[in-house]
Amino acid sequence: MQYTQQGDQAASPSRSGIRRAFFASLTGTALEWYDFAVYSAAAALVFGDLFFPSEDPLTGTLLAFSTYAVGYVSRPLGGFVFGRLGDVIGRKKVLIATLVLIGVATFAIGLLPAYGTAGIVAPISLVVLRFAQGVGVGGEWGGAVLLSSEFGDPRRRGFYASAAQIGPPAGNLLANGVLAALGALLTEHQFLSWGWRVAFLLSGVLVAFGLWIRTKLEETPVFKAMEAEQTRPEAPIREVFTTQPRALCAAILCRVGPDVLYAMFTVFVLTYATDRLGMSRGSALTAVLVGSSLQIFLIPLAGALSDRVNRRLLYGCSAIAAGVWPFAFFLLIDGGSWPLLVFGVVMGLVIHSFMYGPQAAFVAEQFSPRLRYTGSSLAYTLAGLIGGAVAPLLFTALLSSYDSWVPLALYIAVAAAVTLTGLALGRDSGQAQKEDALLAASQEAEPVARVR
Repeated sequence: MQYTQQGDQAASPSRSGIRRAFFASLTGTALEWYDFAVYSAAAALVFGDLFFPSEDPLTGTLLAFSTYAVGYVSRPLGGFVFGRLGDVIGRKKVLIATLVLIGVATFAIGLLPAYGTAGIVAPISLVVLRFAQGVGVGGEWGGAVLLSSEFGDPRRRGFYASAAQIGPPAGNLLANGVLAALGALLTEHQFLSWGWRVAFLLSGVLVAFGLWIRTKLEETPVFKAMEAEQTRPEAPIREVFTTQPRALCAAILCRVGPDVLYAMFTVFVLTYATDRLGMSRGSALTAVLVGSSLQIFLIPLAGALSDRVNRRLLYGCSAIAAGVWPFAFFLLIDGGSWPLLVFGVVMGLVIHSFMYGPQAAFVAEQFSPRLRYTGSSLAYTLAGLIGGAVAPLLFTALLSSYDSWVPLALYIAVAAAVTLTGLALGRDSGQAQKEDALLAASQEAEPVARVR
């Protein structure tokens, strides 16, 4: 009997273990998204001039955003490679590898010479390093979601999985905060010549901190149970496509709306506010910082709320709001009022939070435990191709072609409708909770069987 209790304790992580997993998921993802977000902000503010010189500022920005898109295009490679490994060799090892990859790539961007010094080599090198960033992020998200949610109670998956969702706004907040501080402390010439590099070089310190946290973690209980039962998949990518196509489709489509909305209110809004409304870089960045800071609290709140109400319903109502708000937003800021810009960005990111908070749990719950890393990673990365990857490019192209905000708002409304379609195809939390409970029960019963 004593041995059985020990086995049960081993199967059930301690509260301190759950807290460590939550913190490791949050901080590691935040550090990776700092790297990703500092590039996004730099693409909107400085890369057009430094790496893609052009007489037309809008053309330079468009080319800079094309490298932003490369980070999304490369994500599926990360999802395929690291997603498969996460279900085969474990969550922890893969998450350490992704953190190192994106950290090294970001640090190297800070050392790149500009076009004026290196010519065509400069933008090519930038694209290659951006590609490496995308591969790392593509393998990170699915594992970070599972790292926290597989340690916690499946009935509170919305809250625990939201740890990975806090990472993007936290990283975005940190990245824009660093850039805003540099912009305030330096002259424009200093910022353009070397100041922006400091934000990228800081990545080395941040990644070292993230690695210190992640190396101290154990493997998740769910993966340990799969190892004990020898149920790890041999070909998880093939299995996802052949046995769970509806789940994959639902998980991909549900992500499109949040990605497009986020691209508007954290990336393209910087260009729109500076080029169209005549605001300063600092003013535009401050608006994004305020919204991102609120998201750090709203996302886990939305995740926890989705554990108490129907997750799909909360997600769906937020998607409807996402399709409507941009029309009001552009009318509000048309006069160039900075307070209204802040209010509009904050409301956009509040709506995003109530989609993004429940999203990680909803996506993970579409797949069985043995295919969850692969399925979640594929959904995350493939959705990025049709959502976040092309959004800044389309926003820029639509504004250039029509000289009006109306096509931008209509584009976001269509993306929100795509998300609603994905939610309609998906399944609720109950089935996933049953699968996790059966896996946990089999693990707890194994020590008893050995004693008998």
